[in-house]
Amino acid sequence: MSGEKILVVDDETYIVELVSFNLEKEGYEVMVAYDGLGALKKAKSELPDLIILDIMLPKMDGLEVCRNLKQDNVCKIIPIIMLTAKGEEFDTILGLETGADDYITKPFSPRELIARVNARLRAVKILADEKAVGAKAYVFKDLTLVPDKHEAFMGEVKMELTPKEFELLRLLTSNQGRVYTRESLLEKVWGYEFSGDTRTVDVHVRHLRQKLNDDSNYPQYIETVRGVGYKFVEKDGPVYRR
Repeated sequence: MSGEKILVVDDETYIVELVSFNLEKEGYEVMVAYDGLGALKKAKSELPDLIILDIMLPKMDGLEVCRNLKQDNVCKIIPIIMLTAKGEEFDTILGLETGADDYITKPFSPRELIARVNARLRAVKILADEKAVGAKAYVFKDLTLVPDKHEAFMGEVKMELTPKEFELLRLLTSNQGRVYTRESLLEKVWGYEFSGDTRTVDVHVRHLRQKLNDDSNYPQYIETVRGVGYKFVEKDGPVYRR
């Protein structure tokens, strides 16, 4: 991917320079802003393909900028990745509730940030190709799920999933980090009337891992919680520190 316009918003110059340098190395066109009002003005006038937005900003905080953009009929489809120094659950949940598509905490790895940018822009392309612009997409590394269309992609290649495989993957991805017992997965995906046993869950998880190219010993997507069940987990890259 290259040539897309990305707006980087942070009041710390060194972070703007770090992020801009790494994005430009990837071939992206970078615009910058150092406060919330400037970010809002530039986003609405330049219509970037993606925005990297810090939460703690002068003049208008990032949450308000995000909320304003997501209420704008033109700008609402622009993906927003929030940056937060706090890393507290309250901040990340609030950011997502205001319409942000993803978040990453400081200190961060430039490589991880670039991976998130690439994944979000790939999802935008998939939604455009599938004529589903504006639809909700869950994006995790190379995996993109489009629940409204019951479709999943690895990279830009559509995965061949059975209905139960898709529902199992949708449930796990939409509750990232939450541990589900085999019994609860059986109830939620197969229903109370299903007469099979929990080995059905294990078989479907094994098939999903094969299609995700996921190693159960070093999972990038579906992790086994011994003696309990499964959870969906996204691994971060090495951390950047100032």
